[in-house]
Amino acid sequence: MTTSVFAAQENTAVNLDQLLTQLEQGKLFQNTQNEQREKEFLAKKAQQVQMLNEADARRTQLTQRSESLETTFEKNEIELANLSETLNNRMGSLKELFGVLQQVAGDMQGKFENSIISAQYPNRGVFLDELAQKMGQSSKLASVEEIERVWFELQREMTESGKITRFDAPVMNADTGTKNQQEVVRVGAFNLVSNGKFLEYVKQTGSLAELSRQPSDRYLSTASAVQEQKGELVEFALDPTGGSILGLLVQAPNMTERVEQGGTVGYVILAVGLIGLLIAIERFISLTIIGGKIKRQLKQATPSTNNPLGRVMKVKTDNPTADSETLELKLSEAILREVPKLARNLTFIKIISVVAPLLGLLGTVTGMINTFQAITLFGTGDPKLMAGGISQALVTTVLGLVVAIPTLLLYTVLNTRSRGLISILQEQSAGIIAERAEQGE
Repeated sequence: MTTSVFAAQENTAVNLDQLLTQLEQGKLFQNTQNEQREKEFLAKKAQQVQMLNEADARRTQLTQRSESLETTFEKNEIELANLSETLNNRMGSLKELFGVLQQVAGDMQGKFENSIISAQYPNRGVFLDELAQKMGQSSKLASVEEIERVWFELQREMTESGKITRFDAPVMNADTGTKNQQEVVRVGAFNLVSNGKFLEYVKQTGSLAELSRQPSDRYLSTASAVQEQKGELVEFALDPTGGSILGLLVQAPNMTERVEQGGTVGYVILAVGLIGLLIAIERFISLTIIGGKIKRQLKQATPSTNNPLGRVMKVKTDNPTADSETLELKLSEAILREVPKLARNLTFIKIISVVAPLLGLLGTVTGMINTFQAITLFGTGDPKLMAGGISQALVTTVLGLVVAIPTLLLYTVLNTRSRGLISILQEQSAGIIAERAEQGE
C-alpha cells in the first residue's frame, strides 16, 4: 500500500507540459495493445472456423444416427407388438393364472404386514411386493420357483396360525424404553406374550413392544399361564380379532380411574363412606364383645360390673329391701343408662346412608352442568368434550349408591343386634321385678 502511493506521487504531473507528455505516452501504449489484440484475434479466427466446421460435421453425423435409431425403434415396436400378440395367444389360460397369482401376491403382502407371525418370520412381504410389481409393471412372467414360494408362504401362514410357538426376539420395554432379547410366546396369529405381558407387533418397524398399558389381572394371569405351561392345557384370553378387542380392554378405565372421574364430589362420597364403615366395624366389634359378656352373665348368679346386664342385676343387690315399684323404677333407670352405650353412633351410620345418595345427586347435577357448558362453548360435534361431565354425573351416582346400600344394611344389622341386647336387659329386669313382687306377697 505504501509503495503504490509513493509511485503515484512520482508520476504526478507538475505542470501542463508534463501532463501532455503523459497523455501522449499513454495513447501510444494503448495503440500498441490494440494492434497486438487484433493480431491474436486474426490468428485464432482460422481455429474458430475449423471448430465450427467440426461441430457441423458432428451434428450431421448425430442427425443421421438419430434417424437410424428412430427407424430401428419403429421396427422394434412392430416386432415387440407381434411378439406380445404371439405370447398372448400361446399363454391362453395361463394368462388368467398369472393374473390370479398377482392378485394373491398383493393380498398376501398386505396380510403379512399386519400378521404377528411376521414377528417370527420377518421380510416375507418384501418378496411378494417385488413379485407383484414385477408382474404388474413390466408384465414379466413368474418363474416356477416364485410360484412355489408363494404357495409355501401361504401354506406356512395357515400352518403357523394353529401353533403355539416360542422364539427369542428383541422386545421394547414399556417402562425403560430399552430393547431386551427375551423369549416370546406366539399363540397362533392372535396374540404375543412375554414375561407375563401382552405384546404388540409394530408393522412399520417390524419390531415387538410391550403394551404401554396392560389389561386387568384376570387376563395377565392367563398370559403367564400360557408362557409357563409345559404341554398341559391352560386357560388363555384369546383375541380372535388380532388385537382390536385387546386394544379396547386396554383403554377401559380401571377402578382408580373411574373414581377419579367422579371428581371432588366422588372423593367426598368415598370419605363419608369410609367413615361410616369404620364406625360400623367399631360398633360390630363392641356389640359382639358386649353380647359375649351378657351371655356369660346369664349363666352366673353373681352380678358383674363389666357388662350391662351385670350392672342392671346389681341394682337388685344394692336395694334388697325396696318394694317392687321402687325396684322397677331403679331398674328402668339402669337400663336407660345402658341404652346410649349400646346404640352409640348408630344414628350417624343411618345419616350417612341417607346423605350418600344426595351427594351422588349433587355430583350428577354438577356433571350435567359441565356437560351443558361444553355444549355451549364447543357444540355437539365432538362427544369427547362432553364425556368428562357425563362421566362425573354417572360415577358420582354410582358411588353414592355403592356407599348408601352397604351402609344401610350395616345399620340394620347393628341396630337389630343392639335392640336384641336391650331386649335381654328388659327381659331380665322384668324377671327381677316379678321375683321381688312374689317375695313381697
